[in-house]
Amino acid sequence: MRKSLKGALKGGVSAGLLLTALATSGCVTIIDKSGTAEPATAAPVAAAEPAEVRVNPVWPTTKDAGLIDADVEAKIDAIMADMTVEEKVGQTVQGDISAVKPEDLKTYPLGSILAGGNSSPGGNERATPQEWLDLADAYWRASLEYPSKTRIPLLFGIDAVHGHSNLVGAIIFPHNVGLGATRNPQLMKDIARVTAYEMSLAGVDWTFAPTVAVSRDKRWGRAYESYSENPADVAAFAGKVVEGLQGEKGGDEGIQPGHIMASAKHFLGDGGTLNGKDQGDAQISEEELANIHNAGYPPSIEAGALSVMASFSSWNGEKLTGSKYLLTDVLKHRMGFNGFVVSDWNAQGQVPGCTTVSCPQAFNAGIDMFMAPDSWKGIYENTLAQVKSGEISQARLDDAVRRILRAKIKGGLFTLGAPKDRAIAGHWENLGKAENRAVARQAVRESLVLLKNNGSLLPVKGGANVLVTGDGADNIGKQSGGWTITWQGTGNANSDFPNGQSIFGGISEAVKASGGKATLSADGTYKGKKPDVAIVVVGEDPYAEFQGDRPTLDYQPGDRKDLALIKKLKKAGIPVVTVFLSGRPMWVNPEINASDAFVAAFLPGTEGGGVADVLIGDKAGKARNDFKGKLSFSWPKTATGLPLNVGTPGYDPLFAYGYGLTYADKGDLLPLSEEAGLKDAGVVNVDTYFNAGRVRAPWKFYLADTDGAVEGDHGTLKSPKGVVTQATVDAGAQENGRLLTFTGQGKGEAYFAGDTVDLSRQTTGELAISITYKLDSAPTGPVMLALGRDRFVDQQVDVAKLLKADGQFHTLKVKLNCFAAIGLNTTQIGMPFALRSEQPLKLTYTAVKLASNEGDAVCPK
Repeated sequence: MRKSLKGALKGGVSAGLLLTALATSGCVTIIDKSGTAEPATAAPVAAAEPAEVRVNPVWPTTKDAGLIDADVEAKIDAIMADMTVEEKVGQTVQGDISAVKPEDLKTYPLGSILAGGNSSPGGNERATPQEWLDLADAYWRASLEYPSKTRIPLLFGIDAVHGHSNLVGAIIFPHNVGLGATRNPQLMKDIARVTAYEMSLAGVDWTFAPTVAVSRDKRWGRAYESYSENPADVAAFAGKVVEGLQGEKGGDEGIQPGHIMASAKHFLGDGGTLNGKDQGDAQISEEELANIHNAGYPPSIEAGALSVMASFSSWNGEKLTGSKYLLTDVLKHRMGFNGFVVSDWNAQGQVPGCTTVSCPQAFNAGIDMFMAPDSWKGIYENTLAQVKSGEISQARLDDAVRRILRAKIKGGLFTLGAPKDRAIAGHWENLGKAENRAVARQAVRESLVLLKNNGSLLPVKGGANVLVTGDGADNIGKQSGGWTITWQGTGNANSDFPNGQSIFGGISEAVKASGGKATLSADGTYKGKKPDVAIVVVGEDPYAEFQGDRPTLDYQPGDRKDLALIKKLKKAGIPVVTVFLSGRPMWVNPEINASDAFVAAFLPGTEGGGVADVLIGDKAGKARNDFKGKLSFSWPKTATGLPLNVGTPGYDPLFAYGYGLTYADKGDLLPLSEEAGLKDAGVVNVDTYFNAGRVRAPWKFYLADTDGAVEGDHGTLKSPKGVVTQATVDAGAQENGRLLTFTGQGKGEAYFAGDTVDLSRQTTGELAISITYKLDSAPTGPVMLALGRDRFVDQQVDVAKLLKADGQFHTLKVKLNCFAAIGLNTTQIGMPFALRSEQPLKLTYTAVKLASNEGDAVCPK
């Protein structure tokens, strides 16, 4: 604290005023003569209502981070004295740039904007850095044109979760799953510092990071955003990341140029949901919630984090966004958090009794700022009405506004000026500069974990003839993962990373420097002399959030094409090093067995040369850098994906927490069991084709017309003649839906296909093909639903009259035995779902799968 309470009193601040400010934030209590602790209250500052719930002592208290400052509180008093209730409510609302225009801010006094996962200047995800700065500046200046006695700067937030990853040319660091393996807190601080610097170049004020989740079920689609399954690791990193982002004393003395505001997330328990379901329910005790999943919050608070983001998820059935006990009584009062709490993307709509445009329950529970990307206008108008009616008290509103203004003042927003006027901003020659890339390259080196090195194949001699293959070898987008330029991280080309290097690029550079040769081969073929060694770079394709949720941890169930590539090279007598890219440990026993050496590289980001720094030795074969990475997540012995965490009963991993070989370790890894531990139905996904915003492996999606078929998923897809198109849309959550548009200019078809599977058991088991859909207009002709061996050998039924066209989502279920009854061979199904129309039709769908036919399943006549 710049001014202690004693110093503040000497400086002329009244005791009542200062104590009230402190009590409002849950920082100080007053003990009466009976020894009972009561919140301090005194006019003229309105205080939040005191907590009435006794907090379980399992929750920790924290050291004061200095966010409460007499000078700052006095400034807040002066500002709030001139604010209208409309302006106060505006401060509590954040809209997304895709739904808020700069001119809107001249009418609506919003306190914040964000650029969500796929939001970008002009809708161009590959906008130039200057366009990002222009955008930030335009919103900032427009916000100050709102007619007001006050001039409160707009706060601009973005998900910079592994570098300023929305910005083309920015450094992309390894995701947290890899960083946890470094065991290097100081490196975390350096990474955060570089991230803050590159965000400052673009005029951005605030990142929604660090993620301090403790992932306990690796099937979770956000597992790669977690540092470790061990809460002690997360605690060791969390405060350092906040210090790197905000500066060591950012919460106390204020954030200086080159640093930005942090937001610890997602409070609380998102890494402990049942079955690893994103936005699911953590069905655990309060002790487990506090001792494991809260580990990263006390260090973040003590480091001065100015904001915390509440989780989408639930704790024992109660949505965190609506939990007054956890948000107010625990976080603000018990743990003394004096910054503000922001909700997640439209999370208010998931609170019982709420909608995305109206949720006094969440605000009264302790949400200070609604992240209302496309619902901002409705939530503003309804929250304003609820304050005026008394449903939300003036004290609660004032508490929220005070917390937001405190963060803005501490965050430097009142002194930095417009984004384009800031000293650091716009100096693009400093984007991706060498010394900052060196930090990322160090992070890659230290995050690599060596799982197998039979025959001491690694390090590869620098002068060797090296074949580099696999779909991740020369693919910076794949090695960077989700939250990279786009939300899901898909569709990125190497040209989108002007300051980056692929893994092949790094290997080629290292080998060439020692007189060797590296050849890139997409399919593992080669010409001339047999290579001395093959480096196969494969792994998960990019994903984010719930679209990464998995039923098991079996890598490439069914069609193990990467295993086939490894075996082909081995059959040719070529030693194989496999570099595995993934957002989590996975069951890859067959791939490990087939490889001579196996490296878990996780998602290393744009500095692919860091992989070569460790794998490629000098000309004599001596290591230039040793392996330092140690597993922060236990590696599974089977593919079930059931929770596997160090220190728990029955702990039996393949590679334990902390495992990681070095070049000093000798001896070969014995062959591993290739029994996945799954039933036959679990080995190949036969029942889910599209869910949670993505096509489910091993199935693929196609659009077809009379000129043929095209395959794809994200973004916009067109059949060869354009008869049918598909676009990615938001349908209750980001990008979880697809909009099919049949033009009526011929026969169009949308279908899922893959290797044939036997669905006879599912047919006799009374299952149905199910689609969750929405129609605004009724079909004008037949809409055929088909199943079959492929698109040429199938059976179809007309479902046009079964489709409801009221703009609401419905689920249509058609019994599998309906198709069997008209001649379908259910033992040979390679196309489990197809939709066909020759008439104009627009249909949005969010799920296609097999489901129970109980109750509402039908057989069309």
